Amino acid sequence: MNENQQQPLPPEVNENQPKQNRNFSEMGTFVVDLIKVLLIALVIILPVRYYVAQPFIVSGSSMEPTFYTGEYLIIDELTYHISAPQRGDVIVFKYPKDNTQYFIKRIIGLPGETVKIQENKVIIINAQNPQGFVLDEKYLPAGDTTFPYGQDTRTLGSTEYFVLGDNRLASSDSRFWGPVPTNDIVGKVFVRAFPFQTFKKFNHVEYSQ
Repeated sequence: MNENQQQPLPPEVNENQPKQNRNFSEMGTFVVDLIKVLLIALVIILPVRYYVAQPFIVSGSSMEPTFYTGEYLIIDELTYHISAPQRGDVIVFKYPKDNTQYFIKRIIGLPGETVKIQENKVIIINAQNPQGFVLDEKYLPAGDTTFPYGQDTRTLGSTEYFVLGDNRLASSDSRFWGPVPTNDIVGKVFVRAFPFQTFKKFNHVEYSQ
């Protein structure tokens, strides 16, 4: 083929079309494609953000040493639409006294149970254990089972959960303002995403009796 021979232009390019018009046409195509990408992203991301998982930043010392201020957590919002919360789950919920605030605590007592705090121990009384059993809380700091505010006994309703902070000396929880209703629970902690060096996935807690 003769190198000087003119190559045919692609069919979508009209050699007689002014360059400025072609630029406007290309820009319009780009904008349309960008809008499509954004719409698709919204369709995918928004349901995930509001119905499946959402971020939460820890503020305060009530869950130390499990979580510290500034840590970035991913909250699983989907699981509790399929199954009930379980003992040991760390949950984010709306503060029952002010639903504009969000708290993070650990579930200790389940609906229908009686939770008794006595002699620095948490005792759970339920249908399977009418005499009660002492909760074995391995996630607490070694030797730290202090309850500085005496004794407490609470019997939970059919839609109520008793929650405590892991830092019992610095936690505002069900000991002071009562149980958390099911409807106030946002979800459970799934992953600690930041700081990166402390990345961790949180699984169900197993208690020995």
